[in-house]
Amino acid sequence: MSLRSVRVRFATGVVGALAAGALTLSASPASAAKSDGFVRGYDTYKGDWGDEGPMAFGFQEHNESNAVCLWQKILWAEGATEENGTSFDQADVDGEFGPNTDAATRSLQAKWKLTIDGEVGNNTFGRADDELRVTGGSEARGKQLNMTYYGDSHSFSVVRNSEGKYSFRDGDDIWRIAGYDYRTCS
Repeated sequence: MSLRSVRVRFATGVVGALAAGALTLSASPASAAKSDGFVRGYDTYKGDWGDEGPMAFGFQEHNESNAVCLWQKILWAEGATEENGTSFDQADVDGEFGPNTDAATRSLQAKWKLTIDGEVGNNTFGRADDELRVTGGSEARGKQLNMTYYGDSHSFSVVRNSEGKYSFRDGDDIWRIAGYDYRTCS
């Protein structure tokens, strides 16, 4: 093998390694959004929900999930208006993003002066975490953080566990992890 062919092979190998390294470095880290499977956050809790969703009536993915239950708890806490004009109530928290949840979402978006599209995405879910207040724990990564969501009509307990996953109180004694890929609330 000639010295020239060794140099060409070496240069090709170096260029390939550098390209692979550049691709690895340039790839953005996985978001804490639904692609992760959970409503999740790290460090400061403000803005944790700004990369969550989207969820909406008629979506094929995640419109029946514990993430929807968390959103419905927010609708209940805010006293959002459902299809028939009454307040969204505890009985409406079932984990199904149906027409009633769509109507309540639109009413809350109007109240919060957001785009009224019925979609719970970055802006709508992100606006909701403005109503969280710390009640204990730590904001440090790997630590549990206890919070309360304070809506206009009701409040409920929320916990971000040491893995960053959000849980909420569903009923009196049942805690649910807010996940996109399963539904245990009803």
